[in-house]
Amino acid sequence: MLHEKKWIWEYESYPNFTYNSKNLQPLLEEIKYYQGLLNGIFTNVNEEDLLRTQLEILTEEIIDSSAIEGEVLSRDSVRSSISHHLGINREKPDYSTKTSDGVTDLLLDALYNYDKALSDERVFAWHQALFPTGEKRLLEINVGQYRKEQMEIVSGRMGREKIHYIAPGEKNVQKEMEAFFLWLNNGNDSIIKAGIAHLWFVIIHPFDDGNGRIARAIGNYVLSREAQEPIKFYSMSSMIRKDRRGYYDILEVTTSSNTDITLWLEWFLGTLLKSLKEARKNIQYILQKTAFWDRHKSTPLNEREIKVLNRLLDVGEGNFEGGINTRKYASLTKVSKNTASRELKGLVEKECLIQKEGTSGRNVAYEIRF
Repeated sequence: MLHEKKWIWEYESYPNFTYNSKNLQPLLEEIKYYQGLLNGIFTNVNEEDLLRTQLEILTEEIIDSSAIEGEVLSRDSVRSSISHHLGINREKPDYSTKTSDGVTDLLLDALYNYDKALSDERVFAWHQALFPTGEKRLLEINVGQYRKEQMEIVSGRMGREKIHYIAPGEKNVQKEMEAFFLWLNNGNDSIIKAGIAHLWFVIIHPFDDGNGRIARAIGNYVLSREAQEPIKFYSMSSMIRKDRRGYYDILEVTTSSNTDITLWLEWFLGTLLKSLKEARKNIQYILQKTAFWDRHKSTPLNEREIKVLNRLLDVGEGNFEGGINTRKYASLTKVSKNTASRELKGLVEKECLIQKEGTSGRNVAYEIRF
């Protein structure tokens, strides 16, 4: 009995992916339109505000890309690491860690060094950045080298497992990556190429862990090459995180089918388009935030006050629904309620906060004063 083809890499046509260009064209046209809108918004924005806006968007990209894989990163740590890389000194004290520095190194290398070819050595460095030495992990993995065992994506209880995907054999990984790099480093760059690169890397699954995060970084790398511009004003990982189930479902459908990847590219382009639309909605808020810090760059603030203000300013955080009060401040900063009350009143006097309308007495709460 002949072996029934199960995985995309088992088809003779692999890796010659095909897709229906006609189906993708409307999405591509709308993506270009929104890219133009975002670029236009920032035409007259000064360099310092551009850097601060980039700080916010890159923070979201890194945190959400890790969260897709179940890795929880500290927002303060990631923001500190990016601040140092971008030369923004507002972030004091330094909350950065080996982990936050590593994931920041990975993404910024992908975005800013888009003119350099990808190679074994470069993705090995990215992998090492994801898993810095000294970090303890539950499972032993080979860091900075390709996997040496069969890779299966499995879920479910012991004895009732469901196999979602089996990657090409470990002996074929080097050959697979050589073909991938040859294609990636040559030919024209395009938004579609970014989608194919993301998928192809996931198909190969060359590492023991971290494949999803590196695949998304490669997608960003190709998008930067296509635009010939490292600065991004949207976070695709943030939108993927919102549709995490859809992301894994479309990957499962695509990797267990033939080499027609139209459905995957429709999903990828649709998600990119949603990211651009979301960025357009959020951009004014981000500019307000950068203007806030510009206005208070000389305001004397301690470590706790900066932490609370940043948390209040974070888009979509939801940590202080209804504003911040003494109890929430004390819980976040680990100080007494008396200290929390005093510092909150101090932030009002410094014109950082304003009393929230409709609150008073024991129920008084505060919000950002823009």
